[in-house]
Amino acid sequence: QVQLVESGGGLVQPGGSLRLSCQASGSIFSIRAMGWYRQAPGKQRELVAVIRSGGVTKYADSVKGRFTISRDNAKNTVYLQMNSLKPEDTAVYYCNADITSRDDSRWYTNYWGQGTQVTVSS
Repeated sequence: QVQLVESGGGLVQPGGSLRLSCQASGSIFSIRAMGWYRQAPGKQRELVAVIRSGGVTKYADSVKGRFTISRDNAKNTVYLQMNSLKPEDTAVYYCNADITSRDDSRWYTNYWGQGTQVTVSS
């Protein structure tokens, strides 16, 4: 079964940096896109950043210039480098990916990670 395993969340002071990692594992044929979403208490889940297999990226306006998404295709891993963190960045961050299985490479399935807490506070 395909799984997305996240790491890197934690507590950081305002202005600090944090790097999130998410590695996909299992019966994987290909990954079309990988991205990060976040959800703060009482708010809807929102897209933070997404990167496609060819390297094209998209960011939420609130994180442009501060966050950078990247991926290592050989490792099936996506990263989110978060700089100049603000208290409003506090949320549960979820990894997301569109993946085709080696059992059936024709169809993509969307997967979510378990979520990792990012808290920005002094």
